[in-house]
Amino acid sequence: MGATTISPAFLSAYLILCLVCSLKEGYAFGRRETAESHHLQHSHTIRVNSLLPSSFCSPSGKALDKKSFLPVVHKHGPCSQLHQDKANIPTYAEILLHDEARVKSIHSKLAKNTGSSNIEENDAANLPAKDGSVVGSGNYIVTVGLGTPKKDLSLIFDTGSDITWTQCQPCAGSCYKQQDPIFSPSLSSTYSNISCTSTVCNSLTSATGNSPRCSSTSCVYGIQYGDSSFSVGFFAKETLTLTSTDVFDNFLFGCGQNNQGLFGGAAGLLGLGRDQLSLPSQTALKYKKFFSYCLPSSASSTGFLTFGDGGLSKSVKFTTLSTTSQGSSFYGIDITGISVGGQKLSISASVFTTAGTIIDSGTVITRLPPTAYAALRSAFRKQMSQYPMAQPLSILDTCYDFSKYSSVTLPKISFFFSGGVEVPVGAKGVFYVNSISQVCLAFAGNSDDTDVAIFGNTQQKTLQVVYDGAGGRIGFATGGCT
Repeated sequence: MGATTISPAFLSAYLILCLVCSLKEGYAFGRRETAESHHLQHSHTIRVNSLLPSSFCSPSGKALDKKSFLPVVHKHGPCSQLHQDKANIPTYAEILLHDEARVKSIHSKLAKNTGSSNIEENDAANLPAKDGSVVGSGNYIVTVGLGTPKKDLSLIFDTGSDITWTQCQPCAGSCYKQQDPIFSPSLSSTYSNISCTSTVCNSLTSATGNSPRCSSTSCVYGIQYGDSSFSVGFFAKETLTLTSTDVFDNFLFGCGQNNQGLFGGAAGLLGLGRDQLSLPSQTALKYKKFFSYCLPSSASSTGFLTFGDGGLSKSVKFTTLSTTSQGSSFYGIDITGISVGGQKLSISASVFTTAGTIIDSGTVITRLPPTAYAALRSAFRKQMSQYPMAQPLSILDTCYDFSKYSSVTLPKISFFFSGGVEVPVGAKGVFYVNSISQVCLAFAGNSDDTDVAIFGNTQQKTLQVVYDGAGGRIGFATGGCT
């Protein structure tokens, strides 16, 4: 038989068909590759055992290059000396109940408040911060010195409070159990009470929400917190030592004679709010109301608290302080959007502007308007559908059972603030972990869209959060600590 002759036209058509097929396959492969790379880019893969805190302290080295700093530790973690009092460590459910009480108190306070307040230098003093979720109430503590000679005290630092106070001898009413020796004014050469007739005595009203009282000729303060904890005592002035080079005379504080509540063995509270009696305001000549902190990823690590802008990361992005909290202790910020797995959620801007938002170091779980939370929950559940769900935990309704997994992949979550600032939530800031079989999305909805939203401390983990009071702005940078 003779050889078959292939016409040039047929050969040309065949080659074109092959080319089209290969292009289609390449396009499909490219789409698959693009989808896979998008998924990897917008998700975290974490080892399940890393969700549980270690029983050993692993200090973060990130803050060591700062000029001076205060280490921050979680109140009940192994990096804190308060961790020794294991008998009084609250359960995770109890922590959430305390958190709910704080949130209700904030909502109540903001509902009554309107007004304005101003909050900036180059010296930096850093205090290290430690985490409380392992066993405690979600509070972070730093150690400062008070008196002459100075006595070291572990204080909860709180951006939602103004007055700084500590328990004082002789505890005329009562003192709860604390880890440090209780401060004794009689052993300090620089302590003095504030007089009832002093104008500074009257400044207590805005800082505490209560009018001052008198005991003989001495000014008496009183403050109550959302969980019914309280401190009452003498309003006084004393030498405050933040670091060996950062010492402040005549620092106004509360010397508590009657103190009760859920302070977890801490000696008192360090007020970082916006009132004139707060620490940033009292040290404004040196620090210009500029401070920053990083909350560690877990209770077994450390973060830092710094004053002044000396340790500022170059990658900090700033958003403007909002008017939400003017006239209050709180720092307001404007949320403009949220993304889950790289996809911006379809939430009307008015949802966030109705009540506004504050950032708070003392609230554990971020609270969102119910409309925004519903969108976040729906998107998160959809992208986590391969994992079995678990029972809700208190206010947290989206929980998972990871007991049969060695690693899990979860979508990245980002918040967007005014000025186009995107703040990605760290992998450790997405979940609140009761146990490996009950790992919960660490967000909750407010009861009403008119309640102020709160950007809580779980979502702030490992971020450097910068408060520039004089500049009227708040900044964020990733990778502040581990």
